[in-house]
Amino acid sequence: MATPLGDSRPGWKVLRVLGNLLGLGGFEQDNLEAVRAGALPAYIAARLSNDTRIAPAVPATPVGGLQRLADVPIYSSDSIVRRAAALQKTRDARAPRAMANAATLAAASLAAGDKARVVQGEASVLLDCAVDERLPDGVVRVSAAHASTATLGAMFGPIRLERA
Repeated sequence: MATPLGDSRPGWKVLRVLGNLLGLGGFEQDNLEAVRAGALPAYIAARLSNDTRIAPAVPATPVGGLQRLADVPIYSSDSIVRRAAALQKTRDARAPRAMANAATLAAASLAAGDKARVVQGEASVLLDCAVDERLPDGVVRVSAAHASTATLGAMFGPIRLERA
């Protein structure tokens, strides 16, 4: 009978011998297949798959309106960089904008450069609009961890865009 690849590794035998010498339970397996069988119940092992053709669990378009997608800008991430005056003058530290593809902005009667009221829950902020065609329909990217967007709340979830 062929031995599984892992059984030829010295570490496997050392662990088995140590476990047996110390009188510990759970070291009775003779090969890695026996270990795998004991670690994964059959009903779980049968559900494991590397198939990449599985349908996505999230619908491609948001249900019931716009969805917020947030990032944390590099110079808003911690107390040191937030207080570094030189870093706050760079392009990477500019104020957040409401970014969406042109179709999403048009659906809200907005265009690049317009002021928009971004509403999430009970909070709202005024932001400039910008076009980012890499974003899917119905998604608005609004950076988090910035003084101007801190009141919005969760980094992901339903939001509204209104003309300001």
